[in-house]
Amino acid sequence: MPQKPLRIASVNVNGVRASFRKGMGEWLASREVDILAMQEVRAATDDLTGLLGDEWDVVHDPATAKGRAGVAIASRRRASIHRVELGDTDFDTAGRWLEADYEVGERIVTVVSTYVPTGEADTPKEVEKLRFLDAMEARMPRLAEHSALALIVGDLNVGHRTLDIKNWKGNVKKAGFLPVERAYFDRFVGAEDDPAYNTGAGLGWIDVGRKAAGEVPGPYTWWSQRGKAFDTDTGWRIDYHLATQALAETVVSYTVDRAAAYDERWSDHSPVVVDYAI
Repeated sequence: MPQKPLRIASVNVNGVRASFRKGMGEWLASREVDILAMQEVRAATDDLTGLLGDEWDVVHDPATAKGRAGVAIASRRRASIHRVELGDTDFDTAGRWLEADYEVGERIVTVVSTYVPTGEADTPKEVEKLRFLDAMEARMPRLAEHSALALIVGDLNVGHRTLDIKNWKGNVKKAGFLPVERAYFDRFVGAEDDPAYNTGAGLGWIDVGRKAAGEVPGPYTWWSQRGKAFDTDTGWRIDYHLATQALAETVVSYTVDRAAAYDERWSDHSPVVVDYAI
């Protein structure tokens, strides 16, 4: 009998306690997720484990500043090891980078939950964001060496291509779509004019969402809470699954769980759910 695919979901929960009050628990109960990566948890570990329940093993890197950021990975199986290992020893990830290894059969799957800083053009916040992306770029080859089945998921706060932002023309000078930010993704998965784009170019990682969707707008994963952005689907695709080539080859399903209506949302991001036939 074929083994059930490993279902890995990622979502910026925008405060996990608020999300559970608005319906996250009902979504999670219905989706048969094996590994759940969360960003912007904004809660203590006890809060997180209390909301999820005893059936979940939870690893958590809380933010340095209380009530901000925080990344976590919850799994139906216990992590064999977890670590925060980004940049020099004095680099404080501030609750933005967490790695965990999981045994799947006889293989190890490494999952990273990350929340890249939002940044702000021409400010120290953008310097912080670029420093984080530098550290991420340096870490990615070592992750691939550590595990052939490695996956970086989360809110990366960058739309790589014009396909990834509905109103890209109005955002070319804003954080999230700056050329200097998008250049990192050229190095991660290749530039769109590279013949090997998303098939081994750059550092060799695969943008699972773009591979699954093809050359179409979106599918978007975040919408502003202001105005009618959600209703008109004026969104950004900034939540990613970046996989090593070996792991990307196992993808059998990719879904953005977009709420049916604005008032049914429990976060300003939608979960990205991917099945890996490992």
